[in-house]
Amino acid sequence: MFRSSYITVAHKVWWISYKGEETFYQHELSRKTCKGLDLQLTGFLQENSTVQDDELMARMQEHEERLEMEKARLEKELLQLDAKQEEASSDDGYDWYVWSTVSLVVFLAIEMCRVNLADTEIQTAEDEDIFSESGSINPRTMVLDKDILCSFCDRCTYASAHENWRVREFVEGFADDLLESLRSVCDRELDMEVWDFVGVGSMFESWKVCKPLLCDLIVPLSPPEPHSFQFDLWCSPSSDVPPDLKGCGVIKVTRFAENEGACLCGSVNLGDDMLCLVHSRNDGLKVDCSPNELLCSKNTPYLAKDQVMKWFQIAVTKAWGRISHKYEFEVTFRNLDAAGALKIRFRSGKVIVMNIIPVIQLEDTDAYFVSHFPSDCDGSPEPYWPLSFAVYERNLLKHFAKCLPEHSCHLLCLQIVTFLHRKQTGLTGKSALTNYHLKTAVLHLLLNKNPYTWGIESLEHRLRDVFGFLQRSLQEKRLHHVLIGNSKLPKEVQFPEMFHRTEPVNLFRSLVLQRELYAGTVRHFQEMLKNAPVLLQEFLPFLSNGDTHWRRDDSL
Repeated sequence: MFRSSYITVAHKVWWISYKGEETFYQHELSRKTCKGLDLQLTGFLQENSTVQDDELMARMQEHEERLEMEKARLEKELLQLDAKQEEASSDDGYDWYVWSTVSLVVFLAIEMCRVNLADTEIQTAEDEDIFSESGSINPRTMVLDKDILCSFCDRCTYASAHENWRVREFVEGFADDLLESLRSVCDRELDMEVWDFVGVGSMFESWKVCKPLLCDLIVPLSPPEPHSFQFDLWCSPSSDVPPDLKGCGVIKVTRFAENEGACLCGSVNLGDDMLCLVHSRNDGLKVDCSPNELLCSKNTPYLAKDQVMKWFQIAVTKAWGRISHKYEFEVTFRNLDAAGALKIRFRSGKVIVMNIIPVIQLEDTDAYFVSHFPSDCDGSPEPYWPLSFAVYERNLLKHFAKCLPEHSCHLLCLQIVTFLHRKQTGLTGKSALTNYHLKTAVLHLLLNKNPYTWGIESLEHRLRDVFGFLQRSLQEKRLHHVLIGNSKLPKEVQFPEMFHRTEPVNLFRSLVLQRELYAGTVRHFQEMLKNAPVLLQEFLPFLSNGDTHWRRDDSL
């Protein structure tokens, strides 16, 4: 009986020792069990004091010592477990602090979003009020007389075919002569080098309709040696151009010796018995220009638009003075703030307007930094130059001319819309809406609609589409540039990849920032829609029998 009781107790102790490593509650049970074993062993020895087996007593003593060791080990583990629990409680306190802070931040962010959302809702409601106050008109319900549209188209087509080509021929010949004279008055070592002009705009894209006849010419300039241009665009990875000047860049004037891989003959003394195989001795005697002489902004290496325009205007004045005796017409500057804004008046009274705009070509592309846009009153601040893609837009229109039906209406739509815009501007004054915005809207529709829907028989429907697109763009205050960041461009346009992959540029950004300008532009557009039938009807005089007629010299 004694032996079996002893074995049972030993098994219980070892089982408690093994399981005590798993949970705290089992350790508590082990502690109580150890105390119980001590009491049982003491009572058992007292009851069996008559046993004289020395060997059995030695074995019992040995097991008692083992039990004491096991008890000490269990108590040590219990102390370690208590310490871990205290540490866990402190960690829980830290976690609670962190989560409280995070919760507070999230709560504040939600409140800020609610405020911004409320402001947005208020702004949206105010924008809707602007449209409602201006008498919003649905372009789908506009009354457009088909006979008047057809007569307008016939007149525009005749004028484009019989007059515009003669004007372009004259302008190109006169511009060549003027620029050749300009080169002769320039200092080749100090002044900009003048290249051949490039015709852009409505006259060279065959959608000019309103008089006076206007021709836009861009003239690329390059720096005198040993200087060169470096460009920093808004879409460059390390660009310093502000976010509100997307579509712009800066032009830095540098010397060849400052560029990596440039010839060092200008900065190193080669001696009398050594020659540079790239540059002659005369090239090494170039005058070192100061930043002001290089047309840079004050105390900066960046090319300044106002300095370039001032220099160009003086050069054009000198050039015309040299050749004026060859022509029998008068040339004056229409705008002293815009270089090359010329007005040619013939003895017959006919007037032709020219915008000769100095530009800087972007490397080997057909993109140009423009000193000023004729329709842009404010412009970008110095030293930021806006970038023009007029050549690529002209190429895009040429691409559409090959894809659209033989007698398409896309240019007629553009002519009608620009005509209405010009007439409405004469009634209510200027607004933020320009002919370039109207052209952008038509190009967007050309990219998004099936080419076969642009037949001449669909003129009325496509005209409504243009008005509807412009109205949605004004409501959203968003009109993206048709080329920048547009994945729908055909490859035939060969638009530079660096601009193709960048984010789109919003041409209506100024309307987002200036509420009064936005309200005035919306009113202008709504009035244009409202007055469109009357303006088109007054354009074509009616006879008593209802037929329309016009003379070749009628002014548009």
